[in-house]
Amino acid sequence: MGHSVIAFIIVIGILVFIHEFGHFIAARLSGVGVDVFSLGFGPKLLKKKYGRTLYCLSAIPLGGYVKMVGEEPGTAIDPEDVSASFTHKSLWRKSMIVAAGPMFNFFLAIFIFYLLYQFAGVYMAQPVVGKVVADTPAMAAGIKAGDVIKEINQTKIESFEDISRIIGAGNGAALDIIVLRDKRLVGLVLTPVLSPGKNVFGEDIQKYVIGIVGNGESYHQSLNPLQALGRSVTDTYGLVKLTLLSVVKMITGSVSANNLGGPLMIAQMAGEQAKAGMMSFAWFIALLSVNLGIINLFPIPVLDGGHLLFFGIEAVTGKAVSDKLREKLIQFGAAVLVALMVFVFYNDIIRMFNGG
Repeated sequence: MGHSVIAFIIVIGILVFIHEFGHFIAARLSGVGVDVFSLGFGPKLLKKKYGRTLYCLSAIPLGGYVKMVGEEPGTAIDPEDVSASFTHKSLWRKSMIVAAGPMFNFFLAIFIFYLLYQFAGVYMAQPVVGKVVADTPAMAAGIKAGDVIKEINQTKIESFEDISRIIGAGNGAALDIIVLRDKRLVGLVLTPVLSPGKNVFGEDIQKYVIGIVGNGESYHQSLNPLQALGRSVTDTYGLVKLTLLSVVKMITGSVSANNLGGPLMIAQMAGEQAKAGMMSFAWFIALLSVNLGIINLFPIPVLDGGHLLFFGIEAVTGKAVSDKLREKLIQFGAAVLVALMVFVFYNDIIRMFNGG
């Protein structure tokens, strides 16, 4: 339990620091004064003032905040602070400052993936046929166990994942396949067929297959800096896409909202990943960082996405949202977040009692 708590504090501390640092650095680059930079909420355990900014470590490690000069519309501002006021900056500068928090969470994920890929490389499933399923296009075309898939439709194959990706993208079109068999290349032509399967959400789907199973072996591949960067960006984008799709499916009811977890679940998973090793722990932080970035971009007042929504309305209408309407929307947003927090805590407690 203690191991999980320490891991949880480390994870949350890193994610919150990066998020708030995004707001902080964007504010400073835009000429906005920052009065407080706090890691955590509640009573201040440690504090130190540099320039006009008070840097704090607070007691409750479930978030943090950056308090900017003139952050709230209608706040009285000293004349000498007008040039450093958030409210008095242009719409695009305010939007950049607000969006910088979530963007830094995405940058953190890219950075972590880059370090992992640059120094550890990747392990990929060998594109070797381990088994040919009976009565399938692969068997009819003459593919045999032990064949190495070298090319599909003139695209070089480096892993078994490449095979699945190309077959899926082909939407049932015929495939020209070159395999290495007994030290010689053999050309084959076959057409995939639809087969029942499961997607990553456990839903029943129909997908195109040719009827082969890999041999289960993998190989290590080192990546140069450019390859590592490209893969880290691609994987971060894939996580963003998958997370958004998960949210949509929860809203539509395709995926159970019971899968949502709160602090207790995060603490448990953080402890497990920390025990599994530094690489697993780093990957877990990257995953949570992407989730935090996406959540903060939801158009819910009190979140960064809510502020961006206000700025968007102002950009379209030419006038800012009234203080009265803004206050009501923020109260509504806070109520939504409280309800969500209660729900995820409930899920966490149910999992604990069920031993999950």
